[in-house]
Amino acid sequence: MSAQPRPDVSAPGPAARAPEARLLTEAVTRLRRALRSSIRTDYPWETLPMAQVELLQVLGEHSPARISDLAARRRLAPSTVSGLIGQMITAGLVARDVDSADRRASVVTLTDAGREKLAAWTTAHERRIDAALAALDDDSRTAIGNALPALFRLAENLGGETGEDTTAGAAEEAAGGVAEGATEGAAGGVAEGARGR
Repeated sequence: MSAQPRPDVSAPGPAARAPEARLLTEAVTRLRRALRSSIRTDYPWETLPMAQVELLQVLGEHSPARISDLAARRRLAPSTVSGLIGQMITAGLVARDVDSADRRASVVTLTDAGREKLAAWTTAHERRIDAALAALDDDSRTAIGNALPALFRLAENLGGETGEDTTAGAAEEAAGGVAEGATEGAAGGVAEGARGR
């Protein structure tokens, strides 16, 4: 008598163990991509690289800051941040100054032009999010609003694991892709996924 095939009793893979993590990762990625794409489409005048926008966002919360601090917060090499800051100084978005706590060190601060650029970027995002939210039904908008506190706590947990600052500002920045994207993704990213199925 031939042997019957044995059922697969191997340990479940990561996707089976943590479907929420997999789906959330996919959602965040899709939402951030959708939002960035929509901003570039609706506001073609905005050509600032995302890496520079993210540095402006950090400086908006923590200014002045040393290059090493900016690098740690963005998880980038100091040489990379130094190069980006050099470009931003040339563009007039930030300025380098002497650290008042240590005259041998320098710090980076936002200029008025940098603050205006950051405010314009933020306003553009908020307009896109408002429009995407308006296209959703009441239940979807309520679900997104109810999820925000948990998403901020998730961002704090992620920051704690990587040594990133877990203050409210850093948590907001870490959760930004989810919070920003939740609206755009619900209106655009989900539709994109439906088309692909």
